[in-house]
Amino acid sequence: MEIERESSERGSISWRASAAHDQDAKKLDADDQLLMKEPAWKRFLAHVGPGFMVSLAYLDPGNLETDLQAGANHRYELLWVILIGLIFALIIQSLAANLGVVTGRHLAEICKSEYPKFVKIFLWLLAELAVIAADIPEVIGTAFAFNILFHIPVWVGVLITGTSTLLLLGLQKYGVRKLEFLISMLVFVMAACFFGELSIVKPPAKEVMKGLFIPRLNGDGATADAIALLGALVMPHNLFLHSALVLSRKTPASVRGIKDGCRFFLYESGFALFVALLINIAVVSVSGTACSSANLSQEDADKCATSASTPPPSFSRTCWASRVRSCTAWHCWHLGRAPLLPAHTLDSTSCRVSWTSG
Repeated sequence: MEIERESSERGSISWRASAAHDQDAKKLDADDQLLMKEPAWKRFLAHVGPGFMVSLAYLDPGNLETDLQAGANHRYELLWVILIGLIFALIIQSLAANLGVVTGRHLAEICKSEYPKFVKIFLWLLAELAVIAADIPEVIGTAFAFNILFHIPVWVGVLITGTSTLLLLGLQKYGVRKLEFLISMLVFVMAACFFGELSIVKPPAKEVMKGLFIPRLNGDGATADAIALLGALVMPHNLFLHSALVLSRKTPASVRGIKDGCRFFLYESGFALFVALLINIAVVSVSGTACSSANLSQEDADKCATSASTPPPSFSRTCWASRVRSCTAWHCWHLGRAPLLPAHTLDSTSCRVSWTSG
């Protein structure tokens, strides 16, 4: 009797499991049918947003600074580095988006479930240090920008920058779509500004196309500038961000729903990174055309020489090639690569060292 009772209980459990499985399958089929009724363009628009949030990382001050430097040094010859870098960025970003769509978890959650405890703690500490290292130059750089444009004290600019960051983060409580829309609009405003400058300087289209598709490393410092361009495109934190942003969309758990989600996110990320590519090309082209102009004023020529990292007479070429970002002469002297001079002044606005006697 006990054996018969146990067998009957197992049979009822298996029947309930199969019935639940059938109900889930029917629900997925219903979701697929509902999904098929909506136009493809509506389903695509529902997935627009995460790509533009991600593309902003490829338009940060580090990217713009290396673009200006590459254009002033080599005109359009290093555009191919940006093209190749953003192609690989699209591949990696699409993989991060697919991870979130398929698993329903972002990259940090998967790292937490897959790695041992000491690895998780190490990754967390690295992430915190990376956030601090990335935020400090952004905040200080924005404060200096306010100081240069509006003559606002640097400490006030730091407070304004921090407040604006908190306001942007506060938009999340109204939904991440609002924040994505704002970021998208800012990206398009940036694109309009740089495209406007591009229409003014009118770089030669043939030279720009050659720079995009013909790899060249001519001239002094070309390899270093190419490495700087490529390094500015390395954004590991974007993988965590992208895999988390795609979770804000309600992707059906069916096979078709997951495939459509991965496909739409690929299209959207491709378009957003294409806009970022055009902006980077515009920055390099404007810098290269302006700094190679025949009727350049002396003031503008000095600025181009600063962007191109031209070594002053009192500096050795070795020290200047190291491109010390703090723009202090003391560091070069400390390394024994520049002569000790009586005194110097630092023009922090243009980041140039001017030497004085006495």
